[in-house]
Order: sequence, then structure tokens, then C-alpha cells
Amino acid sequence: MDLLHLAETAAARAGEYLRRVQRPVDPSGWILKGSRDFVTEVDRTAEGIIAEILAAAEPAARMVGEELAPDLVTAGLVWIVDPLDGTTNFLHGFPSYAVSIAAAVDGVLQAGVVLDVPRNSTCSASLGGGAWRGEQRLRVSRIENPEFALIGTGFPFRDLSGLEEYLRQFGRVARAASGIRRPGAAALDLADVASGRFDGFWEQHLSAWDIAAGILLIREAGGVITDLSGRDIGIEHTSVIAGNPSIHAWLIETLNADR
Repeated sequence: MDLLHLAETAAARAGEYLRRVQRPVDPSGWILKGSRDFVTEVDRTAEGIIAEILAAAEPAARMVGEELAPDLVTAGLVWIVDPLDGTTNFLHGFPSYAVSIAAAVDGVLQAGVVLDVPRNSTCSASLGGGAWRGEQRLRVSRIENPEFALIGTGFPFRDLSGLEEYLRQFGRVARAASGIRRPGAAALDLADVASGRFDGFWEQHLSAWDIAAGILLIREAGGVITDLSGRDIGIEHTSVIAGNPSIHAWLIETLNADR
């Protein structure tokens, strides 16, 4: 619970900064890290706020984050941080971006927080303690029939080598589900699975800092989250399929139909 409180405190401070900072609307202030992948001083400042709080409380802990320390480590206490998931949304004023912070000890996720910054709404989970939004216990949806299911996804945008395969997957899901949504912030997508807003979710490739907190949220809410092969995932860069048990099983079968 101490780890969870630290994560919530750090996320809240970063969220306060992100809500008040002036958005850099001129693309000349955006740094292109890779194809269609931006970072700004806003990301880095938010990450610095988080790092300062976490390091002050637990000096021996290590941190993993896209800008701060991108090399994955698992030994001891490790914080997995995304200070601004959905940077492109933020830069365009599209209100879907988040702060995501998870804590793991020797590779086992212990606490996770996803803060929906524009709505100032926090989802949190601790190992064995359930998943919560404030006083509300989170549960994955009970929808079992794909005809009634709303599915979240993420489009390929950095590496387009898997685009054709993704389009085939998209077509199969679209023909069977009631709808597909792509808000553009994976941490929020996974929180929406945990809260039952999405019945399922898939993406071909996500980074550890995109998903670490969301993994714990979904599992503590009674859901299932694996890679495309059905293997349980942890602190890693990987494909993702998530959902309630029934929709997760259907997604596994549907997405792998031509493999």
C-alpha cells in the first residue's frame, strides 16, 4: 500500500502539471523520436516530477521509462513510468492522455496507477487488493457475446511492417463485434478494460511503460491479459490481448485465425 500511495502521489503531481502547462502547439517544439513518435519538454518535465518524488521516498529503487531509463530491469524495486501516454493526443488537444506508474518487486507487479489527466480520474490497483476508481471497485464486463462487445485497439504507427496483418485482424473483429474504438492512449484503454467500458482490447506492439499499470488493473478486476499467443505478460515490450475471460478467448481465436 505504501508503493500504491507513492504512485498515486507522483501521478497526481504530474497530472497537475500537465493540466496547467501550456500545450506546445507549434510542431517546431516537438522532437521526433521516430516515425510518427513525438516527445516534448512537457513529457520530460512530467517525468522529472515523478522521478523526484519516487526517488526521494525509495532512493534504492530503479526506474524504467522511455525517456528516463529505457533499459528494462527486474531485480529489486523497479518503477515503470510513462509520464504522458498519448503525447500526440496531448499535442493536438485531444482529451485522451494519461500518466501511468507501476511498481514491481523482483519482476512481480505490486501496484499500478493510471491517471486520466483531462478528467482527473485515477484507477489504481495493488496485488491482491483489487482495482479501484476512488471508492468504486472495478470489474471487467460480463458481456460474453462478441455481437454486443465494444473492443479497443491501437493502430500500428511506428513500425508499419505488420499493417497488412493488422488490417486483416481489424476486419475479422469488425465483422463480429458491435464496435471498435481507438482513442490513442494504451494505458487508458487498459483501464477501460478493467472498468468494463471496453469488453476487450488488442494491439500488435506496446512498450512496458504503456502497459505495466494496466496489466495489474485488469488482473485485479478479474480480466485476462496476454500476448497474441496467449502467454501471460509482465514487464516487457510485447503484443497485447486483454478482456474479460470470454472476450479474451474469442479475441485470441479471432486474431490468430490466419496464423
